[in-house]
Amino acid sequence: MFKGSMVAMITPFKRNGSIDEERLRFFINWHIKNETEAILVCGTTGESATLSHDEHKAVVKAAVEEARRRIPIIAGAGSNSTEEALSLAVYAKKVGADASLVITPYYNKPTQEGLYQHYKTIANKVNLPLIIYNVPSRTGSNILPLTVAHIYKDCKNVIGIKEASGSLDQITKIMTLVDRRFVLLSGSDEIVLPILSVGGRGVISVVANIMPKQNHDFIKSFFEGNLRKAMSMQLHLYDMIKALFMETNPIPVKTALGLMGMLEPNLRLPLYKMSTDNKNKLKKILKDYKLI
Repeated sequence: MFKGSMVAMITPFKRNGSIDEERLRFFINWHIKNETEAILVCGTTGESATLSHDEHKAVVKAAVEEARRRIPIIAGAGSNSTEEALSLAVYAKKVGADASLVITPYYNKPTQEGLYQHYKTIANKVNLPLIIYNVPSRTGSNILPLTVAHIYKDCKNVIGIKEASGSLDQITKIMTLVDRRFVLLSGSDEIVLPILSVGGRGVISVVANIMPKQNHDFIKSFFEGNLRKAMSMQLHLYDMIKALFMETNPIPVKTALGLMGMLEPNLRLPLYKMSTDNKNKLKKILKDYKLI
């Protein structure tokens, strides 16, 4: 179920700051049309940090309803409180999400044993596939390969990890400690190909928000054995990927979608509109890629 190009989808907002559910449902169908393999809602790119719990649940529910089992929906269910993360995972299961993505707890910087107990508690109480999410640059906490393997061994519904540490050494080490069923997903668009080469199944992607079909074709080419094409497409996407991180994600990707005429690029504070200089740079890159 979880293989290929999966999008870390943005959450559209109206000018008054409320969730634009109509546009959210549009993007679900747009990704299906463009062969995205799964959709993550309420992740970092979906601005989960500024969604209330009610809004978070409303986004997950709307995504599941609109998908109608045509595409897997992964529900973000992370928190720095184990009880809060558990409650979000319970709700994801209740409304029919296909999996939950649980970020390592941020700010309070748990020990490796604390991380193990966090995931074990959630996994033991919710019968739903659970994907660990490791992004130390955001959380200040790095889940180590031995801890990942320990969780995977002891928790049958923990199926894999979204790895965004950027460390190919760490990622490779994980794969030496787990079996072939383990679902390794890249959380970094710029190193998808190296991660696929050590057993990765795909990517939960930011660039797929604006280039879903191209990202799908890139990963498909790898699994079809066309490594030359896969290499060429990874390099082709590189400049766009870097442009989408000129400022804090998801500021650039929402700005890009706005320039493409696909949404109003509204953000919630403390995220703020892109600087004029960077917006002009982004506009040039979008033109170079023939997206506007």
